[in-house]
This record gives sequence, structure tokens and C-alpha cells, in this order.
Amino acid sequence: VFIGDAKHCKGKKKITMQIKFSVSLVIPNWNGLSLLEKNLPHWIKAKNFSGNHISEIVIVDDKSTDDSLFFLRKNYSKEVKIVAHKVNRGFSSAVNTGVRTAKSQLVCLLNTDVIPSNDFLVSVVKDFNDDKVFAVSLHERGYGYAKALFESGFVVHRPGSEKNKPVESFWASGGSCVVRRDIWMELGGFDEKLFSPFYWEDVDLGYRAHKRGYKVLWEPNARVIHKHESVINEKSFRRSWLNLIKERNHLLLNWKNLTSPALFKKHKIGLRKRILTHPGYLKVFIAALLKYSDVKMARDREKKESTVSDESVFAKFS
Repeated sequence: VFIGDAKHCKGKKKITMQIKFSVSLVIPNWNGLSLLEKNLPHWIKAKNFSGNHISEIVIVDDKSTDDSLFFLRKNYSKEVKIVAHKVNRGFSSAVNTGVRTAKSQLVCLLNTDVIPSNDFLVSVVKDFNDDKVFAVSLHERGYGYAKALFESGFVVHRPGSEKNKPVESFWASGGSCVVRRDIWMELGGFDEKLFSPFYWEDVDLGYRAHKRGYKVLWEPNARVIHKHESVINEKSFRRSWLNLIKERNHLLLNWKNLTSPALFKKHKIGLRKRILTHPGYLKVFIAALLKYSDVKMARDREKKESTVSDESVFAKFS
């Protein structure tokens, strides 16, 4: 799969080295039988389109209680590599298992509720000619790239507009993106200890990549349709619990990654104000405190390994 040149000159000689990429398609599944029945033909069709360079489809089942595994083994055992968790470990863990299992240099992460266009990876593989590119977020219809901001003492993100060319993004959607596998492994993938079972793990990973000098892009030509929260929704979980996990993980993201002394001081002021003005937020604060030892260890690593300041990351999107 030729996608770029690396040219080295010595005297009058010029050597052209071909760079080759293949892509492993990794799909986490939990009780997604109806989505598998509907969308697997689309994923296989995309695999068969040579321009996508997809070498394999890996589906990681996170201990489903429906007939997902039976359906896969009966109907798609030849087309799909099936990995089954013996216990339910959450979205982050299922994705990490899939990336570890993948054999290709690039890994495309798709949720079971994502339908790709036939040629959705043609432009994406070219983006990886830049060896500083860690991840490329796909173009979900109606959504653009993500901006990073620091507001009221908290790291937040806001949607950017849909562009007609690739642009830097704060993070790449864990439900529809392509990552460079070796950098994923270097970064440690999704943080299962802090962000399981789900929410904010992909923002955390993008933030960490930026702070190590890597790039995260959004690619307009990588078109997919994503029916958000088709699995993680109020039919499967209580709304109050989902909101608690979402808020807790957002707070943990700030504690883990916000290593600028000046900005962290502002965070403590903003946190105090949020607790005082929103009494329900005290429950979020306590839930985050229960992970104090894990977040402290993760924060110490970020202080040690980050080479780019928080301020510089936010400046990219100002």
C-alpha cells in the first residue's frame, strides 16, 4: 500500500523508500446484536474496498448477555476475528484489548453504531505520512473538529465547524477514529483505571498526545454516520448514574492532566465555586476522590513525560 515517499540524498544519488500502511478495524461490542446484524455488512463492504487498506476486522465482545457471540460465531467466523472477554470490563478495556490484538500499523476504532462510507479511509491513511500524527478523527455527519478551552477553572472542549480540509483537533472520537498503534501503546491507550466503564477516555488520550508533541487531526473526507449512544443510553443505565460517571470522569481528567501550576490554581478556585453553587456536585467530587491514589499516580506520570504545556495546547485552538 504505497502512500508516501521518504527521500534521502547523498551526492547525486537519491533513494526513495516506500512507506506502507495497513489498517486493522477494531469494534468493541456489548449487547449490540441488533447493530451487528445491521452494520456488519457495511464494515465488510468497506474492508473489501482496496483503497481503505483494511487487513482485518477485530470485534471484541465485552461479555454480552444477548446473542452477540452466537451470531458472530455462526455467521461471521471467517470474515471477523472474534475476541471475547470472560467478564464485563467496560468500553475502555474492550478497545484496549482490540488494539493489542490488532496486527496492522494503523487501527480504526468504530463503535457498533457507526456506518462508514465505502471509501472512508482513503484520505486518512495519507494523513499518517506525517510521523507526528497520532490519531485522525473521522467525519461524523453534522460534526466537525474539537477545540480545547480552559473555562472557569476546567478543561473543556467545544465543537468546531465542519471544514473542507484536515485540521488539528483536541481529541479523536473513540467511536470513529484511526490511531497509530505504536504511539497508542506508548501512551498506554485508554486509561481503564480512571475512566472505566466509559466517558472522557478519548479526550484524555488526545490531551496526553498533544502534551507529548503529537498531532491529532480531523479528516473531512473520512465520512461516517454515527448514531450516538445507541448502546450507552438510558435503556441500559440509569440517567442519574450516567450523569455521575460523566461528571466524575471530567473532573478526573482535569486532576490528571492539568499540570500547569497557574492553571491548576485556577482549577481549585473553580472547583470550590462549583461545589458551593451546585450542591449536587459534592457527590461528583467525592466519587472522584475515591480514585485519588490512581489519579495521583497518573498525574505524576504526566508531569514527568509531558513536553508541551497546557497553555500551548489551548493556544492551538484560540
